[in-house]
Order: sequence, then structure tokens, then C-alpha cells
Amino acid sequence: MTTEPRAVPPAQRTLPAMLQRQAGLFGSRALLKIAGGEWTHRDAARVAAMRAGALAAAGVVRGDRIAVMCGNRVEFLESFLGAGWLGASTVPVNTASMGPQIEYFLANSEAKLLVIEAGFVERLAAADLGRTVLREIWVVGETALDAWRAPAGVRVAAYPAHGEPAEPAPVQPGDALAILYTSGTTGPAKGVVCPHAQYFWWGVNSAEVLGVGADDVLCTTLPLFHINALNTFAQAALTGSQVVFEPRFSASGFWPTMRASGATVVYLLGAMVPILLAQPEGAGERDHRVRIGLGPGVPAAAGAAFKARTGVSLLEGYGSTETNFAIATAPDSPRGGVMGWLRPGFQARVADENDVALPAGEAGELLLRADEPYAFASGYFNMPEKTVEAWRNLWFHTGDRVVRDADGAFRFVDRIKDAIRRRGENISSFEVEQVLLSHPAVASCAVYPVRSELAEDEVMVALVAREGAAIDPAELARFCEGRLPYFAVPRYIDVLADLPRTENGKVQKFKLRERGVGPQTWDGRPAKA
Repeated sequence: MTTEPRAVPPAQRTLPAMLQRQAGLFGSRALLKIAGGEWTHRDAARVAAMRAGALAAAGVVRGDRIAVMCGNRVEFLESFLGAGWLGASTVPVNTASMGPQIEYFLANSEAKLLVIEAGFVERLAAADLGRTVLREIWVVGETALDAWRAPAGVRVAAYPAHGEPAEPAPVQPGDALAILYTSGTTGPAKGVVCPHAQYFWWGVNSAEVLGVGADDVLCTTLPLFHINALNTFAQAALTGSQVVFEPRFSASGFWPTMRASGATVVYLLGAMVPILLAQPEGAGERDHRVRIGLGPGVPAAAGAAFKARTGVSLLEGYGSTETNFAIATAPDSPRGGVMGWLRPGFQARVADENDVALPAGEAGELLLRADEPYAFASGYFNMPEKTVEAWRNLWFHTGDRVVRDADGAFRFVDRIKDAIRRRGENISSFEVEQVLLSHPAVASCAVYPVRSELAEDEVMVALVAREGAAIDPAELARFCEGRLPYFAVPRYIDVLADLPRTENGKVQKFKLRERGVGPQTWDGRPAKA
């Protein structure tokens, strides 16, 4: 059995094969620390087989989907691994999702079973489960269900004990392992179909970029419902290292947490670094074992200040849910301020609107493809037209405008698509606009990003009131809070007489972005930052 992950034969690039491989190679070495459990590498395969047994007893079969709405706790990973062992797919649900979003994810994915943490159950009251094919709900933790009753035909039960171990399904590298929803721009969120081999390559590439070895301790405060954190498990499984999942990010508690976990590798997103730098300097920023971190989207100046204060270098990189870790910097990169250089196993093109390659120094859309089979997502679930559009001409179209410099480095310029990214979350302007338009006082609106003091996006809306109606921005924000994830609630609201439009009536959002935040703009600085 090879100890080099990149040398694993193609047929073994599946989750069951990965778990069996790590059990044989790393055995009793520590693998996981998470709320509710600690595992060795050998435990992972055993737990996956037993959770697969429980899923099979509930009627889940190969090819089915199960949804999981759960924080960073052991039940999430049990469900994910058990489904993959059985040949089913996991649909992670963002824990900030409210009833309408939960309903959409369940209906679009056609999930038969929902694993949900007790604290989120009450949100199901605002979801019409009759529009889904859901037939069973497993509740993690204690909850009172007096305020909500499941519709007929949906069984609700406590998260069950492990079942009898099931044999691993004969899954193939191209079979779906997960469906991860990413925000749409001109429509609802799209379910990215991630095959087993893509998950394998996420682990391989990330571990190589970070130089992960068997003696490392990987620690993340990022949520498991995103690929960034889910990928850390694959890194540990492939290298024999340990991964520690913390419940949430805390600026004041970050370094004490890293010190207590013994972390050597950490995972941060762009806005988290300025937040950490805003904390008072202290000895704890140096009293740790962290040797390196992954920090995509961190401003260059913030990254340099972070290293000066903490001694930790943050590596930049580029990857999306649909692709893989295709572009990255390294500790010895010749310069910073770039996304990085193309990694082995991938091809990149900076192209014009007709997919024609552009010369170095000229901005265009970043197109990517992989050399290895199934290293990228296989499409959008139940959205064939969107799949063809994104993967046209055999390239994945990222929707990001970049420049390739003469030395091969890629620099991010802006987003071509009308998407907003805040606190590591992709926000659909379309979905926010639909909520706003459901307010009786709103006649029309446009949602768009503006830059914040943390070098990321803030959500801004320009809107027009219905004739005879008055809009109270604070009341409108409260209206959104019960219908949108907290990070998608607009911070800035402008009430205008009309929106700038083309001759055909299309809203010209670029003019609104250029106009930006003005003295007349209502600023409802969110309480959750």
C-alpha cells in the first residue's frame, strides 16, 4: 500500500477506499478531536461502517441524498462518512439558513433524510416540507417539539445509535459524494455535485500546499458545511495527521484555542485576519506551535502584519467548490500580493468573452480544468443548462476576472458575476432581492456589493418604494432577519426615486456600485461580525 497520496490508483480515490487505506497505514494514531468525539485513524472506517448501517436501517440506499444541518460536532462527520460508505450523498446545509432556504435545499436535492441539530428544528416551521420528498428527520440533541409538528409522512426521531457495520458500497471515483450549495447570481443557489475523486484531490492538493505531515495538528474554526473545513478531514486522513474542529471563530479566544489544541496548521479567511489584528497585542500571539496557515483572500498588508505579530506565514490560493486547489503561493514564493501560481495537475486560461486566451498582463475571466479524472465537480444538481453554461468549451468558467503576470502569477481583479462574498460566505443578490421584493412597501430593488473596512464585501441595496408607501430601513432590515441568513441581511440601504436602467429596462448595477455609500445611506452595522 503506497504511503504517497498522489500515487493512489484512480480506482481507489473514493471515500471508502481512503478510510480503509488510512486504517491500514496509520492505525492507532490520533485522527480527530471534535465536540462529541475523538477518533483514531482506524476508528474512522469503523464509525463510517456503523453509521452506514444506521442509515441503511432507515431506508437510505446507494444514490440517495441525506441533508445535514449541524455545527462542528461528531454527528456531522459520522453522517458524512456513513453516507459516503453507503454510496449515498451528503447535502450540508448552512447553519445560518432560515426556513425558506432549508426548504429549497431539501426540495432541490431531493433529500430523503435530514440530520438536524436541536437548536435549528424550530426553523422548520417556516419551511413547507410538503414540497420535499423528505421522509425522516434525525434530531441531534434534546429539543421540545411542541411548537412544531412534522407533516404527515415525515418521521421525527432522536439521532440513533450506530447500526450494524455495513460493507462499503462499490462506489466509483466519479460517483457523487456531496452536493454543496453555492449561491446563484441570477437565480437560486446551485447544488454543486462533488464526486469522490474531487474530495480526494482536495485533500491531496491542500496537504501538499501546506506541507502537511504525519506529525502536524490541523485546527480549524471554519464550519464543516463548507468545503474548506470539510477538506481538512481529507488532509488528515491522507497524511496520518490529526485534525481538531472548533465550534466557532472567536477573535479573543483564537490564540488560546490554537495553543490548547497544539495546532501547527491553521485555516483563516480574508476578513478573519484584520479582525485578529484589531485585538490587543499579547504574548499569546507568539506562544503557540503554529508553523503555517491558509489564508485565501487576506489583503497583502494584513498578511504581512499578521506574520510580524504572530510569526505565522499565511499562504494565498484559489479554488472554488466546483474546482480544486488549483492556484497557490508557497512559503518561498518570490513575491506576495498574488493568488499564486498554477499547481501540477491543472490548466488555466485567462480569456475574453469568447473564451479566447489573452496575453499576460491583460485582464480576463479565469478558466480552469483538471488533468486527473473527476478532480472537479461534475455539474450542478438538476440544473443541466447551468452546468453546460459553466463548463462550456471544456473549461470551467469561474466568473472571476484575473490577470496572469509575466512570471506566471495570477492576480485577482474582481468578480464578473453579480455575487457578493462576506465573512467567507457567498451571497446571492438574487435571493436577497426576492426577500426584499416580498415586503409590501418595496416596488423595485437592486442588491450589490460595496467594500468594507475589512477588505471584503458588504451587502448594499438601492430600492424604490411603492406609490404611497414609506420605507423604514431599520424595519426593512428586521424584516430580512427572519427570512435570510444573518450574513446576507443588507447593511446599507438607499431609498431612491428610481433605479438607473438601460433602454431595455435592465438595472445598471455598476452605476450603483460606483455611487457607493453616501451621506444619505442608512447604515445598520450588523451585530454579528
